[in-house]
Amino acid sequence: MTTPDTNPGPSTSTSSRRVRANGDGTVYQRKDGRWEAAGYVLAPGGTRKRVRVYGPTRKDALAKLTEKIAASNRGIPAVFAQDSLAAYLTYWLENVAVHHLRETTHTRYTACVQQYIIPGLGKKKLAKLTAKDIRTWLNELRTVCQCCAHGIDAGRNPNAQPSRRPRCCAIGKCCGKRLSPLTLAYIHSVLKSALEHAVREEEISRNVARNVRTGTPRPRRFNPLTTDEARRFLAAARGHRLAALFELALRTGLRKGELLGLRWEDLDLDGGTASIRRTLQRTASRGLATLPTKTISSERRIALPASCVASLRGHRERQAREEDQAGPGWQGSSHVFARPDGHPIEPATLTRHFNLLLRDAHLRPIRFHDLRHSTATLLLEQGVELVVIKELLGHAHIGVTATVYAHVRLRLQRQAIDLLGHALGDRAEGDDGDDPPPCAAPVR
Repeated sequence: MTTPDTNPGPSTSTSSRRVRANGDGTVYQRKDGRWEAAGYVLAPGGTRKRVRVYGPTRKDALAKLTEKIAASNRGIPAVFAQDSLAAYLTYWLENVAVHHLRETTHTRYTACVQQYIIPGLGKKKLAKLTAKDIRTWLNELRTVCQCCAHGIDAGRNPNAQPSRRPRCCAIGKCCGKRLSPLTLAYIHSVLKSALEHAVREEEISRNVARNVRTGTPRPRRFNPLTTDEARRFLAAARGHRLAALFELALRTGLRKGELLGLRWEDLDLDGGTASIRRTLQRTASRGLATLPTKTISSERRIALPASCVASLRGHRERQAREEDQAGPGWQGSSHVFARPDGHPIEPATLTRHFNLLLRDAHLRPIRFHDLRHSTATLLLEQGVELVVIKELLGHAHIGVTATVYAHVRLRLQRQAIDLLGHALGDRAEGDDGDDPPPCAAPVR
């Protein structure tokens, strides 16, 4: 007779279970085969709510729950699908986007969310937001005057200067100010980015903003300088305190922030090169701050024209004289382009100098950024290859360069076609065929 074991070992099902500490949550397998983990985390408003996450394996579900609990222990509230879109967007800006965006981009995203998305869709539940809601909201933004919608002019002083006095909704005469297609596309892209993160965190099953088409807006028009205007601009800049900056901007296409962020250690005047490593911009939190370049491709090394090397040497001598005159008041920052006391130059101050220079040269008003477009346009018209211009401007992809300057390439194509037609015997009316073929810029 067999004596039963009075101390049976634990069964297979019991041994497979793992004891979890209090507060670590629970994890179990569902009937559909997936694993579900649940636990309490911090929610907006200081309360605690039970969160559920899922995964194909026990390890995956447990890892997701552990990540949320760890974030909760650091004071980061979790957002739930039943929360409002406003609560989710606030969470996304403060805890997600802030770590992945440049500070200036994050500032624009915040303004876009607070000014347009939350007032229009903020009360909607994140889980119940539909493509129809987004389409209706975008149509309203497209047709409603923004002055009337936000009361922009209502708070202005009636006794102020004429340009600052109340108008539009404040006086009952709508100005009809509408958002441009580019602005609408930007607002839509911000919402789409936020909802995409909600999908990755499995708060919602799909990004409904992707089902809404806003159309492809026309690219913003720019006004590059012609060859004659560029010569007049350089002639007017001679003798200006920032002549070296204006010449460098037109001849190399550097951005405003890249020019203002240049330091003397970035320049190799003997070798005729400049290393673009940083940009100077005014931010909301740090004021005038040095930031990384716009993209990884923007961090580059460029060749300096001989005329720029000469003007930079002269600028360095001028800066040394200013430092001697300032004495103890000199605030040395090693910036190539600085104020007479050594402080960095504000981007807005540079814009004012640029506008005054255009007026003195009797040139049409353009943006400072149009100097960059002028560089690329003039180089294309001289037959410089597109890939060389892409490297000089620091574009991330050559498709960006090709798209922005498509109109210039089309003009060069027409010149090439006309040149080919003349070679094949095409003659315009009144052409006796004795004249030499017209000259055209080489196209590569």
